Amino acid sequence: MNICLIGFGIPSLILANILAKKNIKISIFDEGKTKNNSSSRTIGITKNNIDYLKKEKIIIRNKAWKINNIKIFNESLNQKELLSFGPENDKLFSVVKNSDLTNLLRRIVKKNKLIKIIKSKKSSFYNSIIKNNNIFDLVINFNQNNKISKEIFFKRENRNYDSFAFTSLMKHRKCDNRTAYQIFTKNGPIAFLPCSNTETSIVYSFLKEKKSIPDKKIFDLIIKYNKKYFVKSFSKLEKFELKGSLLKNYFFKNILCFGENIHKIHPLAGQGLNMTLRDMKILSDLIDSKIDLGLPLDQSLLKEFESRTKHLNYLYVSSIDFINEFFKLDNKFKNTYSKKLFNFLENNTLFKKYSIILADKGLS
Repeated sequence: MNICLIGFGIPSLILANILAKKNIKISIFDEGKTKNNSSSRTIGITKNNIDYLKKEKIIIRNKAWKINNIKIFNESLNQKELLSFGPENDKLFSVVKNSDLTNLLRRIVKKNKLIKIIKSKKSSFYNSIIKNNNIFDLVINFNQNNKISKEIFFKRENRNYDSFAFTSLMKHRKCDNRTAYQIFTKNGPIAFLPCSNTETSIVYSFLKEKKSIPDKKIFDLIIKYNKKYFVKSFSKLEKFELKGSLLKNYFFKNILCFGENIHKIHPLAGQGLNMTLRDMKILSDLIDSKIDLGLPLDQSLLKEFESRTKHLNYLYVSSIDFINEFFKLDNKFKNTYSKKLFNFLENNTLFKKYSIILADKGLS
């Protein structure tokens, strides 16, 4: 069996390692678009997914920083704490730097003899995949902007969040740093995500303005909302336009779309990679079942994967979008809705219990 993965990012590298363990030959087509020069971007990985990666022999504990508590605030209520989540003596999720995780995965991939990295002219490679589907048993495409996606998988539900994500890595005086903070401001949510006792990642989803936003304004707002850290310095501010999408059809013949290519989500809850890892578990289990039965990895596998995941992904993305829209609307009405609602939810142990489960394991 021979499977081709199109893309050289974190999800593709993780899936390559998982599939190679099944004695499947993996070819990774490096499109040359994935750069590893981001100094400030981080990823939150839930406890359940950390355990899954560990089971698959992808050990990231030395790169990940455990978070034991999450506190949510609202700017309009004088930054009064609305909600807090944090089981005692346990971690909710871990934060890892993109660059650290990418470098680790690339080292693992390069050592695996079943994994081959392909570099060739994009046009000839894409054409060979589109016109001749017999080259590989399966093709898994992670990129929604390449020729394959644009010519075959162009039907998708696009969601424009009308915002930019600003990220920076903040260095500060050493402190006990196991609590993540999220503040819903009039401009959008800002998250403080600890990376160590001396570093915290900032992710600020900022509503678009008519004029370009100067970096100084963003840094001033970060300092304004920071109520804990004695700041020493910030890394270069990075900016990304926020857009979401949901793919209508996940597969065509033996080509399967995967990761952000099927569900690109608002970073509000940090669930992008976590959703992809849950999809990987399902795909991996389906492949195991086919192999155990001596069946080929063909279109029937892709059809079953879509039927198992599509509705769950749609509901999960929609729920995150609902939360984002709720807070945008609530800020317009000076927190008329959230004040009473969160007073109730903060004291509801059942709500907190199932919120943690949904964030950790998803809907599956």
